Amino acid sequence: MPGEAAREDGWMGEAVAAARQGIAAGQSPFGCVIVLGDAPLAAAHNQVWAAGDPTAHAEITAIRLAAQRRGTISLAGCVLYSTCEPCPMCMAAIHWARIDRVVYGAAIADAAAAGFHELALSAARLLKLGRSPVRLEGGCRAAECRALFAEWQAAGKSAAY
Repeated sequence: MPGEAAREDGWMGEAVAAARQGIAAGQSPFGCVIVLGDAPLAAAHNQVWAAGDPTAHAEITAIRLAAQRRGTISLAGCVLYSTCEPCPMCMAAIHWARIDRVVYGAAIADAAAAGFHELALSAARLLKLGRSPVRLEGGCRAAECRALFAEWQAAGKSAAY
């Protein structure tokens, strides 16, 4: 439905904005927004370098914030928008948080091509192997999300991990 596509495009735009805030702050080029219905619960960018924490990916940071705001570890009914296909660690956290659906832009292969030390295991494959009910949809604003890697490289403020 056209209204839903426009809404999804808008939420991904918020994730892109979060990624750009991260790039400006010297972090890597990943952004995430978690939404419940028509309301955003959390927006975050990657904070691995700032926190000195290899688990501080944008998705993990947003999940932590959303759970705190809801006062529960269950994020059932939520949709997570990520500028890049979630890595296996993030997909596991998404599953455990009971998030209903993930919409992402760039593919995990794009992150690997930008120099990130990615596992060669797609989010779809992980969900299938784990028999997770999380729905996964890729390619939302994909070109813009892929362009974040070039923006990050041009900024030269942080390194891949």
